[in-house]
Amino acid sequence: MNKKFFLPDTTSSLLQWLNYISTLHYKNIDLNLDRVLTVATRLNLLCSNITTRSIILVGGTNGKGTTCYLLENILLSSGFRVGLYTSPHLLTYTERIRVQGKELPDIIHIEVMALIEEARGSISLSYFEFATLSALYLFKQSQLEIIILEVGLGGRLDATNIVDPDVSVITNIALDHTDLLGIDIRSIAREKSGILRYNKPAVIGEKLQSVILDIIAQRHALLFIKERDWWYRVEKKTWHWWTNNYILKSLLLPHIPLNNAATAIAAIRCLPLSISQKAIQQGLNNTIVLGRFQIINRQPLVILDVAHNPHAAKYLAKRLIAVHFTGKLRAVVGMLSHKNITKTLSYLLHLVDIWYCASIDTTLGACAEELAMKIDSNMIFQFKDVVSAWNQVIEDADVEDCILVFGSFYTVSPVLKLVCSKHIERC
Repeated sequence: MNKKFFLPDTTSSLLQWLNYISTLHYKNIDLNLDRVLTVATRLNLLCSNITTRSIILVGGTNGKGTTCYLLENILLSSGFRVGLYTSPHLLTYTERIRVQGKELPDIIHIEVMALIEEARGSISLSYFEFATLSALYLFKQSQLEIIILEVGLGGRLDATNIVDPDVSVITNIALDHTDLLGIDIRSIAREKSGILRYNKPAVIGEKLQSVILDIIAQRHALLFIKERDWWYRVEKKTWHWWTNNYILKSLLLPHIPLNNAATAIAAIRCLPLSISQKAIQQGLNNTIVLGRFQIINRQPLVILDVAHNPHAAKYLAKRLIAVHFTGKLRAVVGMLSHKNITKTLSYLLHLVDIWYCASIDTTLGACAEELAMKIDSNMIFQFKDVVSAWNQVIEDADVEDCILVFGSFYTVSPVLKLVCSKHIERC
């Protein structure tokens, strides 16, 4: 956008600022650190005093947001001053940046955006780069002890990687964003392992194939790998987490995926901090993440999940099988066109009785017809948008049914906004 048409200032609304920064750069995603590093240097955001203790940088194909929220809650339960940066948001931009577990007022974001706008000069920044700089600036001003950053995309060239993390985390590595990160698992592993640092702890939240381990080992980080250095096991209604010289026994099962919980604990163990089992359990109990197998209604049962790739869909199918309901499973699905739609949907074809395919109102959105062509079923309905599909499924569903809304943040977000406006459970 040319500045002569509209340049927001501190009297502008946050929405005006967000609309402005979304047009600054010619590409929505531009994996290059040069521009964001230059502006960060001007703002003095690369200095060691951005936090008094530790920075945790969390990447991976799936589960990184959930892992970040778990880390935040565990550390808050231990009494530390914590900042959290995640993306994307589901309801409002302010979800992305939290200080002490709370979102910040719009005016705070506006003031920082104005400072970044002045500092960038003629350098264009993407929406995500602008938001990342905003988060780092706000965290530095808040005098935090621990900062948790979620990687946006990939890792090596992601804007969050301009910081020097004390602990890096890779939740898992699977095929996604192949148009940007590479078409094979080796290429993706190379990109994601770019957040690891020489001789610093790096938590790996899955058992690795040898080919991936070889790539990650080239970073010369202090690897802390699932089923090599740490383990967990479910036993009846509790679970245990342990290493060769440490054990957490009889933890209550959390509301979120157990592997994410175990990975978060592994990251906690890499910090030079004393964290009690009580604080860990309290943090696990307090963590409920929007749009991650989120139950918003009981009769009919309504589940929202942002699963948008084969790896996530496989896990979603596993969880659905364990859910008890006596009626039909009705699925509202919307996806982005560059995703592996066929394989993602394949994990749910044998579970879903009736499909409500919705077009997504964004440049990269797949149309309902494209989705329907990937589904082998006689019970498929097509809709111009997610809200139309949602309104129809609510009208059709019986109290014994289960409604699943999945496929993208763009699919879950409009439904969550609707139900939140009506104060439905757990919004």
